Amino acid sequence: MYWLTGTGASAARSYWEAYGPDAPGAGQALPSDVRVPVAFTTFPGEIWRTPRSWVEKAYSNVVYFNEVDKGGHFAAWEEPELFSEELRSAFASVR
Repeated sequence: MYWLTGTGASAARSYWEAYGPDAPGAGQALPSDVRVPVAFTTFPGEIWRTPRSWVEKAYSNVVYFNEVDKGGHFAAWEEPELFSEELRSAFASVR
């Protein structure tokens, strides 16, 4: 689709800006203590499957973690009902 529309470079730009060598956070450590509640769902079709131990290492206040059976990198588009259920479950504790 990117080839047909000629938008490959502009689509890739956000990745370069976020992860390239000149990115604002390049070479810096992650914040040591994120105090806001963190919810995380891992989808099987994602680029990599993130285990709970990794999430808890990065965030000290994990209030919700779930592994689901469907969906991938574009989970909201691929599985909109499941994605909506996960959002509701994730934020139920902070309502």
